[in-house]
Amino acid sequence: MVEVVRGERRGQRWQRLAHGLHADGPCSPEDRLRAWELVLPPSAVWTHLSAAALRGWWLPADVPRPAVAAVARGERHPQRRGLVVLRLGEPPVAEQVRGFAVASAPETLLAAARDLAVLDLVPLADSALRTGDCSLAELTALGATGRPGAPALRRALPLLDPRSESAWESVMRVLHGAAGVAVDPQHVVRDADGRFVARADLQLVGTRRLHEYDGEVHRDRAVHRADLDRDRRLLDEGWQRYGWTAAEVLRGGALIASADAALGRSWDGRRLQAWRQLVADSWWGAAGRARAAARWADEC
Repeated sequence: MVEVVRGERRGQRWQRLAHGLHADGPCSPEDRLRAWELVLPPSAVWTHLSAAALRGWWLPADVPRPAVAAVARGERHPQRRGLVVLRLGEPPVAEQVRGFAVASAPETLLAAARDLAVLDLVPLADSALRTGDCSLAELTALGATGRPGAPALRRALPLLDPRSESAWESVMRVLHGAAGVAVDPQHVVRDADGRFVARADLQLVGTRRLHEYDGEVHRDRAVHRADLDRDRRLLDEGWQRYGWTAAEVLRGGALIASADAALGRSWDGRRLQAWRQLVADSWWGAAGRARAAARWADEC
């Protein structure tokens, strides 16, 4: 158990977390939130990516960022490096998650949408929908308001799908959309007798081509053997499965060319340009990371 205390402390035992906050050992992200709660008003709730992490949602690319809490407008709160406090028109409604007071799921996503690009926001919202923490109707209602974050949330809404099973599957689905390729997520393949063969991340609509994200788990020997057996069964039924890594998804060109071949259409560089702009704007792109770093420079 890490002890976190207020006030100045000296000696090798104490780790400085922020001005006036010290811990007697290495701190986990949750320990740091507990530390901040020592200086926040009792009514404060965690929101933005701080709350999203507590809920276990799929987070965007990792960049240094502050803890983010919310309080009612007019309530006194600390101003310290490493902490951002959002002021709301109404007192925030708290939900208990892992022993922390957090904002509701829709409010958490709206707060995050202030600082995230579409490609960052879609996996985050997909995971919130997938877990049942919020509904598309709730997000649509918030997107229709004039509150900060609403414009970004509105742009992301048409791209969301609760069927997604991973953050990179969500990113890959957005790539197909940017390239004008209709897909069916979590497509079930059956044989001629209706027996189950496989369930695939994305089927290119109108084709027998499957695109799937292959993460590090597929390097495991047992998983690899199961993958090969599944691939053979798909081939026996006339399906082509193409697996893609994160790096290939972010580059986009090979995947779009694969879709073009399956659809029998010619290459159009504008499709790749559209995708690369989404990546550049996100925390996966150098420009997006630079903006995030500049945004949080005074708080981290």
